[in-house]
Amino acid sequence: MIGAIIGDIVGSRFEWNNYRHKDFELFTPECFATDDSIMTLAVAKALMTSKPDWSDLGKRAVQCMQEVGRPYPDCGYGGSFWRWMYSNDPKPYNSFGNGAAMRVSVCGYVAKSLEEAKQLSKAVTEVTHNHPEGIKGAEATVVAIYMARTGSSIETIREVINREYYPMNFTLDEIRPGYQFNETCQGTVPQALMAFFESTSFEDAIRNAISIGGDSDTLAAITGGVAEACYGVPAELKARAKTYLDAELLEILTQYEAFTGHRA
Repeated sequence: MIGAIIGDIVGSRFEWNNYRHKDFELFTPECFATDDSIMTLAVAKALMTSKPDWSDLGKRAVQCMQEVGRPYPDCGYGGSFWRWMYSNDPKPYNSFGNGAAMRVSVCGYVAKSLEEAKQLSKAVTEVTHNHPEGIKGAEATVVAIYMARTGSSIETIREVINREYYPMNFTLDEIRPGYQFNETCQGTVPQALMAFFESTSFEDAIRNAISIGGDSDTLAAITGGVAEACYGVPAELKARAKTYLDAELLEILTQYEAFTGHRA
């Protein structure tokens, strides 16, 4: 999960000021934790507090996203999600926005099987993003994470994504000049995954994601979640990222570290 949070924080200052190169400072005073980090932590809380059989996971996802998210009205929520966040009767709204994919990385780390990873992803996604493309974008992200975490090679993961989710028939160099801001899963998840597929390390994956422009914080959050599963995360980057979280968010991360039995 910390990989997604790092990607979000690093990408935060580039969302409306794209930088299409890889030579930038990762953490600066202009960086901050956006809705991507906050909702990732909310999903983590839902997973930690759900029943062992996950039968109430959807309900807990709604409760935790509202509970964790409401204190941060200006963190970057999209309009439809903002209304859902502050609704007293929140319902899914047929979205295929990339918010579906930026918050689900924890599902890939908690799941004990690939099928369970898919089930967890769907349960926490369909409470808002119940459009097939929204569910697909989240699932593709979680599948890549679970496969990387359990030892699949980058090439094998790419083959699965290409066959079952999105055509991986482009390169970052090809799309970098013309890629624009895109809030959909289908216009964000393939690009974020390619940033991982072309990477050589965790940090390189984050730099790849930022370098293509677009919705930088969300792209890098998705990429970071997958890259963490493959490469791990350098301790110094974990420590730097935690300084951008307030006490409430840091407490959830600490609880998650204890819940999973390893440092996030």
